[in-house]
Amino acid sequence: MSAVRVLPAGPGALLVELASGESAEAFHAELLRRRADGGLPAVREIVPGATTVLLDGIEPRAVAGLARRLASWEAPPPRRDAGEAVEIPVVYDGPDLADVAGAWGVPVADVPRIHARTEFRVAFCGFAPGFGYLTGLPEHLRVPRRATPRTRVPAGALALAGPYTGVYPRPSPGGWQLIGRMPGPEVLWDPGREPAALLGPGSRVRFVTAEGAG
Repeated sequence: MSAVRVLPAGPGALLVELASGESAEAFHAELLRRRADGGLPAVREIVPGATTVLLDGIEPRAVAGLARRLASWEAPPPRRDAGEAVEIPVVYDGPDLADVAGAWGVPVADVPRIHARTEFRVAFCGFAPGFGYLTGLPEHLRVPRRATPRTRVPAGALALAGPYTGVYPRPSPGGWQLIGRMPGPEVLWDPGREPAALLGPGSRVRFVTAEGAG
């Protein structure tokens, strides 16, 4: 893995900058492993981003020493088969299916098959509570955002943008390409649930075709 850059982010926090999203996923997985094994000082939160990992709630006296250690760590690629996969039923009837099919160079009917056979992993969360940025599509299937964002995307919409797949947890504006929707009442974000987010960083995700639902 490429060298990391460790920056102070407050009296008890460090921000680790990495070269790529894949490196950030690997480093996040390594931090969780070391914390579980007792090889990491007490850290209240470990929060991955697109190419960063934030460690917050560190004992201030331990920050400098941990920063030096982090800078020298090597992280192996995370195991893609680790943990039970979350299955999300979807109906592939989104308004941007034809545009995505054109970008992929395949018939419209092939988009659901290609997407549903892919296993995804939540790289990080953001944008809205419960929104996970899922990686897994190969580079040649990446699509750009829409030139004009929609002012309202419904909750449960399944969407693509760049290297990511995501499901909107609530109605909001958005510029991603919509290829489907969740047909049922599955809640992506529930503050009364533990954990509140159905999809957390590192989670494996599979989309299950629910033809004819809704």
